[in-house]
Amino acid sequence: MLCAGKGTRMKSEKAKVLHPILGRPLCAYPLKRALELGATHVVPVVGHQASEVEKSIRSHFPDAPLRFALQKEQKGTADAVKAAQDALKGHDGRVLILYGDVPLLRKETLQALLAAHDAAGGALALVSTTLEDPTGYGRVIREGGKVARIVEHKDCTPEQRAVKECNAGIYSVDAAFLWKALAEIKPVNAQGEYYLTDLVEMAAKLGPVGAVDADATETAGVNDKVELAARARVLQQRINEAHMRAGVSIQDPATAYIEEGITIGTDTEIGPSVSLMAGTVIGKGVIIGQGSVLTASVVADGTHIKPYSVLEEARVGERCIIGPFSRLRPATELAEEVHLGNFVETKKARIGKGSKANHLTYLGDANIGAGCNIGAGTITCNYDGVNKHLTELGDGVFIGSDSQLVAPVKVGDGGYVGAGTTVTKNVPPGSLAVSRAPQVVKEGWVAAKKARQVKVKAG
Repeated sequence: MLCAGKGTRMKSEKAKVLHPILGRPLCAYPLKRALELGATHVVPVVGHQASEVEKSIRSHFPDAPLRFALQKEQKGTADAVKAAQDALKGHDGRVLILYGDVPLLRKETLQALLAAHDAAGGALALVSTTLEDPTGYGRVIREGGKVARIVEHKDCTPEQRAVKECNAGIYSVDAAFLWKALAEIKPVNAQGEYYLTDLVEMAAKLGPVGAVDADATETAGVNDKVELAARARVLQQRINEAHMRAGVSIQDPATAYIEEGITIGTDTEIGPSVSLMAGTVIGKGVIIGQGSVLTASVVADGTHIKPYSVLEEARVGERCIIGPFSRLRPATELAEEVHLGNFVETKKARIGKGSKANHLTYLGDANIGAGCNIGAGTITCNYDGVNKHLTELGDGVFIGSDSQLVAPVKVGDGGYVGAGTTVTKNVPPGSLAVSRAPQVVKEGWVAAKKARQVKVKAG
């Protein structure tokens, strides 16, 4: 898989194949297709920002059979493939050649390519596409209906430029032929580069060249950020349509952002402008309201996430109600039927069945039992300036509004904390803790104050 280019038209310091598309770098998509086919080894050929590209690929595919190769100088596609020879030493089967900037390539097209290679029985098969305006693309030249060669646009005669069948640059090649042919390729072209396309004519002299036609959208590469956005739209449409056909309701597919690989159960409803990212798993019958963002989170069946809620590495049980405007930060774990309302934030909090915090609350570093009620404005004071500490609430605890729980602290089963209390000591089970000052009522105070103000003005 060729990933060595800089991508100058991207107008960026970042290597082209690292530019993100739906949460993954460009090169992750063709690489995943190769793995889906069962590739025994995948060799990304890196060059520009080689270490950064390798690091990114390894982070996205930590268990993949990867071997990296370095193209030291940008001397053409044939030179790039030749750089992978040592990494594939001992492999005597078929070599699939892909590009790191072609994110819309389908597994089915690659399967058809391999089948065409088998059917032709020759040394090579290729993917071609038909373009109404083929300017800039290498033309597939046929003789007697059979593929004979590929001629790059700059090297074409006027007659060859009229050909609309174009080379997509994707090949299946027998390994023995590949390495022998690459050693014979010379840079005799307008660019002075080693063209991989020269393989086609060399293979055609030995036997039939297989070919499979693919849609131009599928084989389109990315050269600038306009094209990057265009490919993302197509990929998002594919993903959303697949979920809808599998029984998911998406209210506005044009605005729903769902990354590849997200699992969503049937009868789930996705509102406008929802984002589901990075390994999120959604159960059946879930409702996700407009503008909500879920990252690496698991949401069980029947839960309702109201609009503009944010979940990050959270686990949510069945039949919970979240939001609107809730934020669940990493290591939040909710049992079934938990209610977290507007402007409630959790972090590293385990909350038991049926517990509720419906308004304006922060629960960080907390273990909260079942059936608890946490009033508006409650916070766990979990940080002492140096370390984080744990707040623990037993089952059936009631926390009054505007209370502060200064960790480490425990409230036992059935305990009550009066509104406005600052809890600094453990509260035994079944006890009431109150720390606010006694209320004082001064009758007639307002009238007396106004009288004093009038007297001051008159004086």
